[in-house]
Amino acid sequence: MLGIVGKKIGMSQIFDANARVVPVTVIQAGPCKVIQKKTEAVDGYAAVQVGFDPRSSKNVSKALQGHCKGTCYKVLREFRLESEADLEGLEELSVDMFQVSEVVDVVGTSKGHGFTGVMKRYNFSGMKASHGVHENYRGPGSIGQCATPSRVFKGKKLPGHHGNTRNTVKNLEIVKIDKEKNLLFIKGAIPGHRNSTVLLKKLG
Repeated sequence: MLGIVGKKIGMSQIFDANARVVPVTVIQAGPCKVIQKKTEAVDGYAAVQVGFDPRSSKNVSKALQGHCKGTCYKVLREFRLESEADLEGLEELSVDMFQVSEVVDVVGTSKGHGFTGVMKRYNFSGMKASHGVHENYRGPGSIGQCATPSRVFKGKKLPGHHGNTRNTVKNLEIVKIDKEKNLLFIKGAIPGHRNSTVLLKKLG
Protein backbone atom coordinates (compact mmCIF):
# COMPACT_ATOMS: atom_id res chain seq x y z
CA MET A 1 0.00 0.00 0.00
CA LEU A 2 1.77 3.08 -1.26
CA GLY A 3 1.65 6.28 0.78
CA ILE A 4 3.56 9.37 1.78
CA VAL A 5 5.07 10.87 4.94
CA GLY A 6 3.95 14.29 6.07
CA LYS A 7 3.88 16.79 8.90
CA LYS A 8 0.75 18.08 10.59
CA ILE A 9 0.65 21.86 10.26
CA GLY A 10 -2.61 22.42 12.13
CA MET A 11 -6.36 22.75 11.64
CA SER A 12 -8.31 25.27 9.59
CA GLN A 13 -11.56 25.56 7.69
CA ILE A 14 -12.56 26.11 4.07
CA PHE A 15 -15.81 26.64 2.24
CA ASP A 16 -17.16 24.08 -0.23
CA ALA A 17 -19.18 24.71 -3.38
CA ASN A 18 -22.38 25.08 -1.32
CA ALA A 19 -20.80 27.73 0.96
CA ARG A 20 -20.69 25.31 3.89
CA VAL A 21 -17.80 25.38 6.32
CA VAL A 22 -15.62 22.26 6.19
CA PRO A 23 -13.12 21.68 9.04
CA VAL A 24 -9.81 20.47 7.61
CA THR A 25 -6.39 19.42 8.82
CA VAL A 26 -3.48 20.88 6.87
CA ILE A 27 -0.66 18.44 6.19
CA GLN A 28 2.65 19.14 4.51
CA ALA A 29 3.04 15.92 2.53
CA GLY A 30 6.47 15.25 1.08
CA PRO A 31 8.31 15.48 -1.10
CA CYS A 32 9.75 12.15 -0.02
CA LYS A 33 12.87 10.85 -1.72
CA VAL A 34 13.12 7.11 -2.33
CA ILE A 35 16.06 5.84 -0.24
CA GLN A 36 15.83 2.09 -0.86
CA LYS A 37 13.85 -0.33 -3.00
CA LYS A 38 13.33 -3.75 -1.47
CA THR A 39 12.72 -6.75 -3.69
CA GLU A 40 11.52 -10.28 -3.06
CA ALA A 41 14.80 -11.76 -4.26
CA VAL A 42 16.93 -9.84 -1.74
CA ASP A 43 14.59 -8.91 1.12
CA GLY A 44 11.75 -11.39 0.72
CA TYR A 45 9.11 -8.77 -0.02
CA ALA A 46 8.53 -5.71 -2.20
CA ALA A 47 8.65 -2.34 -0.47
CA VAL A 48 9.97 1.18 -0.83
CA GLN A 49 11.73 3.16 1.88
CA VAL A 50 11.40 6.95 1.72
CA GLY A 51 12.96 9.85 3.58
CA PHE A 52 11.18 12.99 4.78
CA ASP A 53 12.40 16.31 6.21
CA PRO A 54 16.08 16.76 5.23
CA ARG A 55 18.58 17.24 8.03
CA SER A 56 22.22 18.14 8.37
CA SER A 57 24.72 15.30 8.17
CA LYS A 58 26.27 16.57 11.42
CA ASN A 59 25.91 14.13 14.32
CA VAL A 60 24.72 11.41 11.91
CA SER A 61 26.38 8.01 11.88
CA LYS A 62 28.42 7.05 8.85
CA ALA A 63 26.22 4.02 8.38
CA LEU A 64 23.14 6.23 7.96
CA GLN A 65 25.04 8.60 5.68
CA GLY A 66 26.03 5.71 3.48
CA HIS A 67 22.51 4.34 3.50
CA CYS A 68 20.96 7.66 2.43
CA LYS A 69 23.72 8.18 -0.19
CA GLY A 70 23.92 11.93 0.27
CA THR A 71 21.22 13.96 2.00
CA CYS A 72 20.11 12.55 5.35
CA TYR A 73 16.53 12.74 6.58
CA LYS A 74 14.92 13.02 9.99
CA VAL A 75 12.20 10.49 9.17
CA LEU A 76 12.59 7.18 7.34
CA ARG A 77 9.48 5.15 6.64
CA GLU A 78 8.69 2.08 4.59
CA PHE A 79 5.65 1.30 2.48
CA ARG A 80 5.00 -2.28 1.43
CA LEU A 81 3.91 -2.89 -2.15
CA GLU A 82 1.96 -5.71 -3.72
CA SER A 83 4.50 -6.48 -6.44
CA GLU A 84 7.92 -5.41 -7.68
CA ALA A 85 6.31 -3.88 -10.76
CA ASP A 86 5.17 -0.97 -8.60
CA LEU A 87 8.83 -0.09 -7.91
CA GLU A 88 9.56 0.89 -11.48
CA GLY A 89 10.04 4.61 -11.96
CA LEU A 90 9.72 5.44 -8.25
CA GLU A 91 12.31 8.09 -7.36
CA GLU A 92 10.27 10.61 -5.36
CA LEU A 93 6.80 10.74 -3.79
CA SER A 94 4.82 13.97 -3.76
CA VAL A 95 1.27 15.26 -3.51
CA ASP A 96 0.84 14.57 -7.25
CA MET A 97 -0.04 10.98 -6.35
CA PHE A 98 -3.28 12.17 -4.71
CA GLN A 99 -6.48 13.65 -6.12
CA VAL A 100 -9.26 15.79 -4.68
CA SER A 101 -12.11 13.73 -3.16
CA GLU A 102 -9.78 10.76 -2.76
CA VAL A 103 -10.05 8.78 0.48
CA VAL A 104 -6.94 7.96 2.53
CA ASP A 105 -5.96 6.42 5.85
CA VAL A 106 -3.94 8.61 8.21
CA VAL A 107 -1.61 7.18 10.87
CA GLY A 108 -0.34 9.40 13.68
CA THR A 109 0.66 9.46 17.33
CA SER A 110 -1.95 10.96 19.64
CA LYS A 111 -1.16 13.70 22.11
CA GLY A 112 0.29 12.54 25.42
CA HIS A 113 -1.61 13.59 28.56
CA GLY A 114 0.59 11.92 31.15
CA PHE A 115 -0.92 10.14 34.16
CA THR A 116 -4.66 10.84 34.31
CA GLY A 117 -7.65 9.58 36.25
CA VAL A 118 -10.54 7.49 35.00
CA MET A 119 -12.79 10.48 34.30
CA LYS A 120 -10.39 12.00 31.78
CA ARG A 121 -8.98 8.69 30.53
CA TYR A 122 -12.23 6.71 30.09
CA ASN A 123 -14.97 9.35 30.45
CA PHE A 124 -16.25 7.97 33.77
CA SER A 125 -19.04 10.04 35.31
CA GLY A 126 -17.53 10.04 38.81
CA MET A 127 -19.38 9.93 42.13
CA LYS A 128 -22.17 12.11 43.43
CA ALA A 129 -21.17 15.37 45.06
CA SER A 130 -23.31 14.63 48.14
CA HIS A 131 -25.20 11.92 50.04
CA GLY A 132 -22.39 10.03 51.67
CA VAL A 133 -19.58 10.43 49.14
CA HIS A 134 -16.48 11.48 51.06
CA GLU A 135 -13.38 12.77 49.22
CA ASN A 136 -13.80 10.30 46.36
CA TYR A 137 -15.73 12.33 43.83
CA ARG A 138 -13.55 11.45 40.84
CA GLY A 139 -12.76 7.87 41.78
CA PRO A 140 -13.55 4.75 39.70
CA GLY A 141 -15.74 3.13 42.33
CA SER A 142 -15.63 -0.57 43.18
CA ILE A 143 -13.03 -2.56 41.25
CA GLY A 144 -13.62 -6.03 42.76
CA GLN A 145 -14.60 -8.04 45.81
CA CYS A 146 -12.51 -9.14 48.78
CA ALA A 147 -13.52 -12.82 48.93
CA THR A 148 -14.49 -13.66 45.35
CA PRO A 149 -12.49 -13.37 43.15
CA SER A 150 -10.03 -11.91 45.71
CA ARG A 151 -8.19 -9.96 43.02
CA VAL A 152 -8.58 -7.30 40.37
CA PHE A 153 -9.16 -8.60 36.85
CA LYS A 154 -6.66 -7.70 34.15
CA GLY A 155 -7.80 -4.96 31.83
CA LYS A 156 -9.82 -3.12 34.46
CA LYS A 157 -10.21 0.56 33.56
CA LEU A 158 -8.09 2.38 36.12
CA PRO A 159 -5.99 5.55 36.24
CA GLY A 160 -2.81 5.43 34.18
CA HIS A 161 -0.88 6.73 31.19
CA HIS A 162 -3.18 8.56 28.79
CA GLY A 163 -2.47 9.18 25.12
CA ASN A 164 0.82 8.98 23.18
CA THR A 165 -0.36 5.95 21.22
CA ARG A 166 -0.21 5.13 17.52
CA ASN A 167 -3.68 5.57 16.02
CA THR A 168 -5.13 5.18 12.52
CA VAL A 169 -8.07 7.19 11.23
CA LYS A 170 -9.59 5.58 8.16
CA ASN A 171 -11.45 6.89 5.14
CA LEU A 172 -10.63 10.59 5.39
CA GLU A 173 -11.43 12.69 2.35
CA ILE A 174 -8.94 15.01 0.65
CA VAL A 175 -10.76 18.30 0.15
CA LYS A 176 -8.04 20.43 -1.42
CA ILE A 177 -4.48 20.08 -2.75
CA ASP A 178 -1.85 22.83 -2.99
CA LYS A 179 0.87 21.37 -5.23
CA GLU A 180 3.11 24.44 -5.05
CA LYS A 181 3.45 24.24 -1.26
CA ASN A 182 3.00 20.44 -1.00
CA LEU A 183 -0.08 20.82 1.20
CA LEU A 184 -3.03 18.47 1.60
CA PHE A 185 -6.28 19.64 3.18
CA ILE A 186 -7.98 16.62 4.75
CA LYS A 187 -11.52 16.74 6.08
CA GLY A 188 -11.76 16.23 9.83
CA ALA A 189 -9.22 15.80 12.59
CA ILE A 190 -6.23 13.48 12.78
CA PRO A 191 -4.23 12.35 15.83
CA GLY A 192 -1.13 14.25 16.89
CA HIS A 193 0.08 17.69 17.85
CA ARG A 194 1.36 20.40 15.52
CA ASN A 195 4.51 19.48 13.60
CA SER A 196 4.05 15.79 14.39
CA THR A 197 4.86 13.18 11.77
CA VAL A 198 1.95 11.43 10.06
CA LEU A 199 1.62 8.73 7.41
CA LEU A 200 -0.93 8.91 4.60
CA LYS A 201 -1.81 5.61 2.93
CA LYS A 202 -3.57 5.33 -0.40
CA LEU A 203 -6.46 2.91 -0.61
CA GLY A 204 -6.16 0.47 -3.48
